[in-house]
Amino acid sequence: MAEWSGFYPCTCIAVDAQAYGGNNDRRQSEIQHDLPRILSRAAGGTGLDRSQWHIQPKGDEELAVHPMDGTEPRLVDDFVRHLVSELREYNGTRVPTARMRLRAAIHHGPVELADNGFAGTTVVTTARLLSSRHLYDALTTHDGADLALLLSDDVYRSTVAGGHTTLSAADFRCVTVREKECEAAAWLQVPGHEVRRPGAGRPAVDQPEPPTREGPGGDFAGRHDYRGEQISVNNFTAPVDLRGGVVGFGSAGG
Repeated sequence: MAEWSGFYPCTCIAVDAQAYGGNNDRRQSEIQHDLPRILSRAAGGTGLDRSQWHIQPKGDEELAVHPMDGTEPRLVDDFVRHLVSELREYNGTRVPTARMRLRAAIHHGPVELADNGFAGTTVVTTARLLSSRHLYDALTTHDGADLALLLSDDVYRSTVAGGHTTLSAADFRCVTVREKECEAAAWLQVPGHEVRRPGAGRPAVDQPEPPTREGPGGDFAGRHDYRGEQISVNNFTAPVDLRGGVVGFGSAGG
């Protein structure tokens, strides 16, 4: 197992089983037995050695930390892919109420091996990502998904945006995480599913609203951000004054 002294650049991978507390005693024990084995098989399928990771188990949750060694793109890409595959196989033999669905977060930065675990804001930020409402909402919105993942902005930019994985920006949606003292941008992925806002019927990306410009007299001059939900359809049977208005023509079928 890799050791280091002081604060050293590390990668943190945290996972947590969804709705663990709602299970009975036997099911909770089963989850604690099966979770590390699923993670180990996923790592083995990726060619990564989990025996070199410092692992802090917490029942239905696990935090793994290891010094950055160039395998970060494989963690974000291959490890996550194998983890989804392992969860799919595991859940395929169980009734829906016995599925294991995971929230996961990956971040990197300075970490110290402390007397009672790990020290550093990197570890704290990883924990805040893992507890973000965005992960809970993603699993609620995508009921068929077995995993929802948040990458910190640093991890996303150094791996996905940097072109070091097989993933693309279309696989993610940028969100803002606000948990306790943490407020940070992060990137949400639901492997195998198009990332949607909770309750939405189609993919969406957080983007600012287009700017508007007001002309003389308060009229919107040069504005081109008309939206379908803002358009009113009227039938006129007499002359009307349409100065300042916008008129569109279309067939009855749209």
